[in-house]
Amino acid sequence: MISVLRTVIGTVTHVFFTGMTAYAFSKKHLPFRGFFLAVGTFTMFFNGGLIPTFLLFKELHLLDNFLVYILPTMFNFFHLIIFMSFFRELPESIEESALMDGANEFMIFVRIILPLSTAVIATIALFHGVWHWNDYFFGVIFINSESLQPISSYLYRVIAETSSNQMLANMPEGMRSQSVTSQSIKLATMIVATLPIVVTYPFLQKYFVKGLLIGSVKG
Repeated sequence: MISVLRTVIGTVTHVFFTGMTAYAFSKKHLPFRGFFLAVGTFTMFFNGGLIPTFLLFKELHLLDNFLVYILPTMFNFFHLIIFMSFFRELPESIEESALMDGANEFMIFVRIILPLSTAVIATIALFHGVWHWNDYFFGVIFINSESLQPISSYLYRVIAETSSNQMLANMPEGMRSQSVTSQSIKLATMIVATLPIVVTYPFLQKYFVKGLLIGSVKG
């Protein structure tokens, strides 16, 4: 259940807030736009490391908290660039007409821009949703409560324990067939990891292919 909640809530909030930020950055008149884009680009290649991140989450009371899955992953600069590439292709006349009708920037984004961005939203949602489903790192490092562990973290722990345990090798031959082997655990993990892709991709295929072409070089 935690895996489903994390994937759904994390994907929705990520798409909304990253898209909203990208919409603002797509405007050339945004103050300090170049500076913030440079800082964002820097974060794509460098980060503070595990220990500073752990200490920061501790000060923010995110350790052993469901919000640790959501808040730190609400924004991704690479996805912002993809959103920006799409928003720049939208005609400015659409926004100008909405402004003349009395709509503010937030209303334009929610009621006009998002409905026109189905392709890019489906692409980002698929990428980020699969990441949320398969990620075990946050659960292993930042979560202690078993009730907040996603299935990926649980499977990671099982694989780690099974791989480091030599009991199977020392068992009598007749007992090995009745035990869960390391290979079977790994195969089960592969099935769980690919399940969301198999289920969602057929429904998002047409949007996904179109979204991948966003920002490509035109001949």
